[in-house]
Amino acid sequence: MATMKFLCDTKRCIECNGCVTACKNENDSALEWGIQRRRVVTLHDGQPGEASISVACMHCSDAPCMAVCPADCFYRTEDGVVLHNKDKCIGCGYCLYACPFGAPQFPKKGAFAARGKMDKCTFCSGGPEENFSEAERQKYGSNRIAEGKLPMCAELCATKALLAGDAEVVSGIYRERVAYRGADNSAWK
Repeated sequence: MATMKFLCDTKRCIECNGCVTACKNENDSALEWGIQRRRVVTLHDGQPGEASISVACMHCSDAPCMAVCPADCFYRTEDGVVLHNKDKCIGCGYCLYACPFGAPQFPKKGAFAARGKMDKCTFCSGGPEENFSEAERQKYGSNRIAEGKLPMCAELCATKALLAGDAEVVSGIYRERVAYRGADNSAWK
């Protein structure tokens, strides 16, 4: 089975936030107010060397969120996608502090002590509920992977800066781009 990954080509990202909007629209029924599963971060804004990168859960092979969760609500699918079971989540926030990408998030409603359940990027692969059920759509959003499609954020990226899919295919595409541009212009010096 393929291992699914995201990769953002910083030389192609134009900070249009199309990926952010696509994610929000595709998963709107599952997102509480204040949750933004994908965001665009710009480094060295307005200076030479400026680069923008689309960030979400990177579905790590050795996910720190899984390691620290006392409720054991994180799990990995056969595709290598790290998912979160909201029914098991106790809202402790350990995953929030462990994740270097800031992927797990609390809804922005209520007082600090009443934070609720975590939410994170699902790679558009639903959750532990039955595929295509209304419960899955309401809790976790779209299940495009079960339909044989890519996550909506990567699908709608206008410049194809955001790549998603089989890790070997994605890294092959990126290697070709870097070779075409020349190593001096690569994003990862």
